[in-house]
Amino acid sequence: MAIFTTVLKKFDQKGDKTRWTYIEIPTDVTDELQPGRKTSFRVKGRLDHFPINLVALLPLKREDGSGTGFMMPINAAMRRGLGKEEAGTSIQVELDVDHSPIPISADLLECLQDDPVALAHFNTLSKSHQNYFSNWIEEAKTPATKDDRIVKSIRGLSMGMDFGEMIRCFKKQT
Repeated sequence: MAIFTTVLKKFDQKGDKTRWTYIEIPTDVTDELQPGRKTSFRVKGRLDHFPINLVALLPLKREDGSGTGFMMPINAAMRRGLGKEEAGTSIQVELDVDHSPIPISADLLECLQDDPVALAHFNTLSKSHQNYFSNWIEEAKTPATKDDRIVKSIRGLSMGMDFGEMIRCFKKQT
């Protein structure tokens, strides 16, 4: 387990990461957790006293030109749990590699039982592609949005679509 102190940062204009809150992970920490790793990986641990799991560290090209490293996005739920929002605020971080499997949405799995064609196609998808559907559904902020996403997922899967195809298909219809 790696333990260090860092500060919350916020991207200004950075493409799809604009206004993200994040922390930079020191290179010696990522080398301790995953020596030589250059791609994202999941961690668990604590931010101050707030427990985290299934959180991805993402590669980050450092703005100071000192090479690449990793960053951890700090989402709204994490910021609420920390009770900290402002860039520059100090936090203590405890991290370890998280090897636990990513759970698939129970609601999606339940609905797939009613559509054997969609279930059969879902089962042919790689675990990472199954996770796209599951995460999209579970990230819904309201029950109505979650229901809508489940319906779209089942329809797309029953038509043999992967996640990207399903998103593009239903985006055209709105």
